[in-house]
Amino acid sequence: MTGKPARAVFIVDDDAGIRQSVGMLLKSVGIDTVAFDSPSSFLNAGLEDAGCILLDVRMPEMSGIEVQRRLSEEGSGIPLIFMTGHGDVGMAVRAMRQGAFDFLEKPIEDQVLIDSVLEALAVDDERRRTLAQKRSALDLVSRLTRREREIAGLLANGGSTRGIAEQLALSVRTVEGYRSRIMMKLEITSLAQLVRILEA
Repeated sequence: MTGKPARAVFIVDDDAGIRQSVGMLLKSVGIDTVAFDSPSSFLNAGLEDAGCILLDVRMPEMSGIEVQRRLSEEGSGIPLIFMTGHGDVGMAVRAMRQGAFDFLEKPIEDQVLIDSVLEALAVDDERRRTLAQKRSALDLVSRLTRREREIAGLLANGGSTRGIAEQLALSVRTVEGYRSRIMMKLEITSLAQLVRILEA
């Protein structure tokens, strides 16, 4: 990965030494970090700037697995990397099944941690790009009237102008007019582009 990631890594660990050493390591390779000493302080913070979450499994207030469950319930897709000094295979399997990006045992080798974080940040960048494309597609589709959305769907599913006209009891010329307006409103020039927008 080249350049500095746009998002920060959120470190959630009750051990101040871990927070400090992991933060310094990541900052040494140009990655911004935000540290939290408890799950509650983390959960009360906004996650907009988080590109990856490094989470201790065992903390006094709440387990990392419980934090993961709460994030999942909120629909967070931010990559989550567990760090633990008390890991076992069952816990790792459960965390991964629930969507964890990685599960690292302390002491963690510097390069292993850096590589995992960089991969997680790349996944988050792609997730954010996909979300932005979906939002953009939804914004474009919202410009269409109900009838235009209906015809757009039929066109995207391979319907011909004549077939759509017969199905909706419209003239071919009317359907062609709708098709032209749909293309103009969606700022596209081909049916392939229409399909991509409607699939987003």
